[in-house]
Amino acid sequence: MLQSQVHLTLPAWLLQDYEQGRVYRDDAAQVGLAIELSRRNIDYRSGGPFGAAVFDGEGRLVAAGVNRVMPMSCSIAHAETMAYMLAQQRTQQPRLNQNGGSYTLATSAQPCCQCYGATVWAGVDTLLIGARAEDVMELTQFDEGPLPADWVGELEKRGIAVRRDIHRDDARAVLADYAKLGGETY
Repeated sequence: MLQSQVHLTLPAWLLQDYEQGRVYRDDAAQVGLAIELSRRNIDYRSGGPFGAAVFDGEGRLVAAGVNRVMPMSCSIAHAETMAYMLAQQRTQQPRLNQNGGSYTLATSAQPCCQCYGATVWAGVDTLLIGARAEDVMELTQFDEGPLPADWVGELEKRGIAVRRDIHRDDARAVLADYAKLGGETY
């Protein structure tokens, strides 16, 4: 029988431990949360070493996501897409900033080609990044896929500010620890 719906879930620890609406005042705190999520995801063995969170213009947590590719058998269940989907459901807006307001995505690592594309359409105004794609590929077996040569410029043309290397060493440490555990490519 052909299934007529897709059901993706986040781990219970995420929903229990991270309060929607909590304020994370600056870039460092927001990326710090994304890295903490990535660390906990590997500690709990609930997915790959990636975390992401969407914040409103006041720094309030709207939604958080972690990589769930292997547990959900779904190649698009990346931390960024999980956070985007949950934020869009919570705000009832397919493009987060469509009715005004400002939204930020903080992520433990630079978005892969899939998450880059999702970022173009998600309705965020700012993208905050911990580790770089080259860190991910150096420290793990993940293939981050192709991006435009000037991917930052392309996002900025669309009104999305990009700030990188926020807690980069901390984000790299999570990736390295994941590799030491013999991590599979999620």
